[in-house]
Amino acid sequence: MSYNVHDLLDDRAAAARVVRAVAPDVLCLQEVPRRLTTELRLPSFARDCRLVWRRGRLGTGGTAVLTAPRVVVHDVRRGRLRVRFPDRTRGYAAATLSLAGDGPCAPPVTVVSVHLGLRASERWRHAGVVLAGLDDRAVVAGDLNEGPGGAAYDSIAALHPLASVGVLTFPAHRPTVALDAIFAGRDLRVVGAAGVDVDELDLAAGSDHRPVWADFATTGPDDD
Repeated sequence: MSYNVHDLLDDRAAAARVVRAVAPDVLCLQEVPRRLTTELRLPSFARDCRLVWRRGRLGTGGTAVLTAPRVVVHDVRRGRLRVRFPDRTRGYAAATLSLAGDGPCAPPVTVVSVHLGLRASERWRHAGVVLAGLDDRAVVAGDLNEGPGGAAYDSIAALHPLASVGVLTFPAHRPTVALDAIFAGRDLRVVGAAGVDVDELDLAAGSDHRPVWADFATTGPDDD
């Protein structure tokens, strides 16, 4: 699941209810509260979502990866995406993880939460930074600040096909554009998700963006 939570300035309880309704194993956040307020506000929001934050906020540009208790986190990393002053800082947070109980046939998956810049030339450069070093067992999720046809969006989709097809996310009260998306490496298999009942009032109240989510198989169809 990927969710731009607008610095938790809107109805935080509604945002947490949205997350609990989806019940993700992995939640990629954008626009988490910045600076010292991160340590004060993000852990409690994670608890409200029944998820865990592994810390590490500096240099993420307001991004974070939260995980369910059953998820094993092997490694975390983060990076800043340079923007022109005085634009808001951008960055990414990444976690390499697996589900408890996964067998040897299911190597870890790297999940990257990303928030790209406001300028098209910067977004294209940012996409290259995020994609560098990722293999076909990686998920890129976040707020791209552009939709299909944008250079950054299309460069990510060329290597990691879109998994959250046809979801409009902004503005939350009446979405018209798909600024938020989830992309998955070709070694990951998108599977049909069970129906999720998310309250429309919570979607409109929780943030200025709506979230996106997708389900993946951690092993191939022939694996044990």
